[in-house]
Amino acid sequence: MFFFHHLVSRFLPLQLFIFLILLVLSLGRSQNEALQVKVGVVIGSNVTLSDLSLRAIEMSLSEFYNTHDSFKTRIVLNIRDSKQTVVGAAASALYLIKKREVVAIIGPGTSMQAPFLINLGNQTKVPIISFSATSPLLDSLRSPYFIRATHDDSSQVHAISAIIESFRWREVVPIYADNEFGEGILPYLVDAFQEINVRIRYRSAISLHFSDDQIKKELYKLMTMPTRVFIVHMLPDLGSRLFAIAKEIGMMNKGYVWIVTNGIADLMSVMGESSLENMHGVLGVKTYFAGSKELMYLEARWQKRFGREELNNFACWAYDAATALMSVEEISNVNMSFNKTKTNTSREDIGTDLDDLGVSLSGPKLLQALSTVTFKGVAGRFQLKTGKLEPKTFKIINIEETGERTVGFWKSKVGLLKSLQVDQKAHSSRRLRPIIWPGDTTFVPKGWEFPTNAKKLRIAVPKKDGFNNFVKVTKDENTNVPVVTGFCIDVFDMVMRQMPYAVSYEYIPFETPDGKPRGSYDEMVHNVFLGVFDGAVGDTTILANRSHYVDFALPYSETGVVFVVPVKDGKQKGEWVFLKPLTMELWLITAASFIYIGIMVWIFEFQADEDFKKQRIIDKISNVFYFSFSTLFFAHRRPSESFFTRVLVVVWCFVLLILTQSYTATLTSMLTVQELRPTVRHMDDLRKSGVNIGYQTGSFTFERLKQMRFDESRLKTYNSPEEMRELFLNKSSNGGIDAAFDEVAYIKLFMAKYCSEYSIIEPTFKADGFGFAFPLGSPLVSDISRQILNLTEGETMRAIENKWFLGEKHCLDSTTSDSPIQLDHHSFEALFLIVFVVSIILLLLMLASRRYQERQRKVSPNLPNDQANAAQEVHVEGNVGDHIVEVDSALVRRKKLTSKTMPFRRAATLSRLKSA
Repeated sequence: MFFFHHLVSRFLPLQLFIFLILLVLSLGRSQNEALQVKVGVVIGSNVTLSDLSLRAIEMSLSEFYNTHDSFKTRIVLNIRDSKQTVVGAAASALYLIKKREVVAIIGPGTSMQAPFLINLGNQTKVPIISFSATSPLLDSLRSPYFIRATHDDSSQVHAISAIIESFRWREVVPIYADNEFGEGILPYLVDAFQEINVRIRYRSAISLHFSDDQIKKELYKLMTMPTRVFIVHMLPDLGSRLFAIAKEIGMMNKGYVWIVTNGIADLMSVMGESSLENMHGVLGVKTYFAGSKELMYLEARWQKRFGREELNNFACWAYDAATALMSVEEISNVNMSFNKTKTNTSREDIGTDLDDLGVSLSGPKLLQALSTVTFKGVAGRFQLKTGKLEPKTFKIINIEETGERTVGFWKSKVGLLKSLQVDQKAHSSRRLRPIIWPGDTTFVPKGWEFPTNAKKLRIAVPKKDGFNNFVKVTKDENTNVPVVTGFCIDVFDMVMRQMPYAVSYEYIPFETPDGKPRGSYDEMVHNVFLGVFDGAVGDTTILANRSHYVDFALPYSETGVVFVVPVKDGKQKGEWVFLKPLTMELWLITAASFIYIGIMVWIFEFQADEDFKKQRIIDKISNVFYFSFSTLFFAHRRPSESFFTRVLVVVWCFVLLILTQSYTATLTSMLTVQELRPTVRHMDDLRKSGVNIGYQTGSFTFERLKQMRFDESRLKTYNSPEEMRELFLNKSSNGGIDAAFDEVAYIKLFMAKYCSEYSIIEPTFKADGFGFAFPLGSPLVSDISRQILNLTEGETMRAIENKWFLGEKHCLDSTTSDSPIQLDHHSFEALFLIVFVVSIILLLLMLASRRYQERQRKVSPNLPNDQANAAQEVHVEGNVGDHIVEVDSALVRRKKLTSKTMPFRRAATLSRLKSA
């Protein structure tokens, strides 16, 4: 037993050694048995960006296989140097496909090298995976075998437009590299700026082969333009030169705005400190990667392995692109060779490298696997949509001398945000943090200014033969230089003096060489649109059709277009003027009320007065209606026999009092105050009468009149208030006019001289007044509009108006309504209703009283009629019993108040009652 243990202990190390050797051999055999998949890499050497990307690719493969040793496939990289040229990249790709038969190619490094590789991959069905070719123009090749494992440049244009819109800049100038990379973003920038009505004044293309003097010449050209907002889209090497020269010539001072795309913002780590100093105050749009644990772990491993070399965005995309290629594991059972077809060549035809290109048999399967692969990478979720990655968030940075500072974010479907943690629904969050602009200032640049060496603005002014209070063009007798004066000119000069910056301009009369008006206002505005003039100042009305060609500042005059007609003396109303205070309906209702009151008095008196019953019918009618109508003028001294009549007359007299007073007041007003009335009261009357209508020469009112269906042959032109007055005096019968249609401003000037003879009629048509016109997108418009508001709200505008229109304000009330002042039946409906209701109530009371009297007669049938009547009168008066003498005396007193003596028979009856 001891011997056995001694033997084992002696030979055990040898056995362990043999076991380890066998294990290593078996592992090596399994490694050799793994399928090696050849993948090409076309990338430039001795370039910082390329070196970092290649390191990321190799690191991705090694780390992946360390954790996935069970994979049946192993990617073997075949790296070729592109020499940083298009030809070098093309030759490298041909070599990899033809000689190495790679199943896929990672690369190329730039957008300029990509087109040939994309077409080559499409022909050979070899997927081309690029992590740095960002030009949107590559999508136009429509190759399914081109996979963009990065974002294209068009994805950031909405972030740029959001910045422009938030600061209300109206013009920009893109500065871009003159190659496929630089030009690719332009169409998308144009579309994005059109959505927010921002104009691209100029496009500055900078070639990679430009010398410093050529770049300086181009920047000097930009300095002569008013636009101060520049968008730079190029790579860091050219960008560093650009900003160094811009700082040298003073374009990094106060008032300038520079925005760089992610072409520079994503690669600031490869730029030196001097470049950052030159870019102080620049805004940048940078690709944003969420702080995932995958990214944090990679950064830690990267720093441990490569030290100070910073892991940039392109290295992250390269890392994820290599990880995505691990999907070759899914096609491990697919033949990965090429199907080659030989081409017959003649002896004279030597052939090219493109001959005998094969087609990858694994390409379609690998493409399908790459299109569906998805995982959480270091650059975010890796998921291809239409062959590329789609970003959702960009970071807005402010470049300073020491580095960059985050001032906000842009998120799709949300817009600008100060922070990603704020409530996306809060409108206050859709702003950026404070920004340090070029010139080390925090004041937001206005985005444009007039350069000191710029030419003067050419401002067109209309040449007018009349209404010179608005614009008047004369020539100096000594120098023959045009002299422009008027209300509109004073307003414009005052506005320009109040501008926060100096603007140099000169007035150019819109006239022919012989001093005649050159055309209509529409033609003058169109010349501003064509660029002949830089603006138009004068009595130019703001119209919808003109706004298609120019931008107008806010109006500075009164608005509206009106008709003016002569007036006639209202005192000459004819012999029936006394009927005009009341409408026909009110006259008829009043007459019917008199008749109705007379009928009611007849009914009441017939029941109460015995003498009234004995009168002839003609006397009854005359007495009743005389009583009814005479109450209009006086109250009767003789009281009525009926209590009901007296009540009704009191109410009726109250109604008559109100009616007569209203009639008197209205008639007095017609005969005194309303002395002048227009000959026509409404536009429809003008159209029906077919009279001539006047309008100002060259005015838009001519088209308005035609739209209102006025006969064009009836329209006459005038150039001044004096000509308008002369046409009015001639009238339509002598070739003149009976009405004029013009803007309120001109009519006020005319009425200042002749307001006692003319009047404005309704309706008033809308118009936006006078405005200053400038080319579309002109940055002057907003500043001038603000100054016009300040001017109109102060006393300065009133002083200017008093200077040119003094004496017109007392005529402003010379307008009239379209109907005369008359009293109608609606004003007295309540009064007539009261009379009617009271009369009906009194009638019902009278009938009730009569019925009660008939019952009393039935109670005392033995008494003679006269006695019964007397007894009934005693009951009515409230005296019963033994005081019959008092009844007689009351009856006698009442009869004495009448205009006639008591009948003898009635007196005898009363004496018998007394003796009894």
